[in-house]
Amino acid sequence: MTGVIIKSLAGFYTVRCGEKTVECRARGRFRLDGTTPLVGDRVHIAETEGGKGTVKELLPRKNSFLRPAVANLDLLVIVASAALPATDPYLIDRVAVIAERADCAVLLCVNKADLDRGEALLDIYQKTPYTVLSISAELGEGIEALRAVIRGKTCAFTGNSGVGKSSVLNALKPSLGIAVGEVSQKLGRGRHTTRHVELFDLGENTFIADTPGFASFDPEMLEHIRKEELQYAFPEFAPFLGNCRFLDCAHLKEPGCAVLAAVEKGEINPSRHRSYERLYEIAAGRREF
Repeated sequence: MTGVIIKSLAGFYTVRCGEKTVECRARGRFRLDGTTPLVGDRVHIAETEGGKGTVKELLPRKNSFLRPAVANLDLLVIVASAALPATDPYLIDRVAVIAERADCAVLLCVNKADLDRGEALLDIYQKTPYTVLSISAELGEGIEALRAVIRGKTCAFTGNSGVGKSSVLNALKPSLGIAVGEVSQKLGRGRHTTRHVELFDLGENTFIADTPGFASFDPEMLEHIRKEELQYAFPEFAPFLGNCRFLDCAHLKEPGCAVLAAVEKGEINPSRHRSYERLYEIAAGRREF
């Protein structure tokens, strides 16, 4: 049978095959060749006694991430907030770069609109190709718009702890009953409530992975981005690339830089360019092997 891994915990894989689920172990050969089945993987399984099964083969992946351990994402939903806790745009940009490199679309949801609509945060990303929504999981505002964007897709939710990822999931499907952590007034952040990665079926071929916060979202994937490639991970740069005076323009301080000119004209938000500069500096200082 062919199915999708919807949960992975302690070496057991729950595989959804049509309307049924099968608890599986993976074949030993996966350990031998260093391949690890991930939540979201499409797999061939063989049923064994007692309604159990074995993962026999992994089908080709569209993309994959190690932290969180998910594969074949169509959309990364970055949940942010301008209220307690306020999200640093650099954290959003860092994760968006990872998504771009993995050929995964990005949706930014600014939650807690009932407390602070986050106009400054929204303004940064309205000049990007990313879909941007203002929502309130508390009041249900924007939840139907979010549901429409994610319909038919396999998504992962991520964001700094306390911004309300689990609350948004519960608003989308109250029967999930995902634990919600209180936000610490002293630290301005929430306690992690998500202990493993699991795909939640919202119906209409829509699946969502609830994942840990920014600190766990595969920062090592940034290690593989060369400084020359970073410009392509900021999609709003695309119309200006190739129009600079110098072919090897780094878009930092060079004269005749089309990207810098776009920043000056307000066509690229300065906050996004500052994130690019920070990431470029990291990439430039990394030793190449």
